[in-house]
Amino acid sequence: MDKSQEEQEVEKKIAQYHNRQKILLNKKRSEEHRARPHRLIGRGAILEAVFPAVMEMEGEEVKAFLIALSRLPEAQELVKKAPKNEAAE
Repeated sequence: MDKSQEEQEVEKKIAQYHNRQKILLNKKRSEEHRARPHRLIGRGAILEAVFPAVMEMEGEEVKAFLIALSRLPEAQELVKKAPKNEAAE
């Protein structure tokens, strides 16, 4: 194999690795994109199970309800005691 062929082979390998990197990054982004809706649906189901009344509420009513709950002293204490999540969501 002469020098030119060797360089072409190396460049081909580099291009293949770049393409593989792009594929992996796209796969990671796609998984992250699907994770958020999945998480929101799961948390919404928990909210409805704990507070069945929210099923009849509109979005702004649910928001006001949760804000009111979050302002209770007991809720503030629970937030302070909750383990900190190191991973960004």
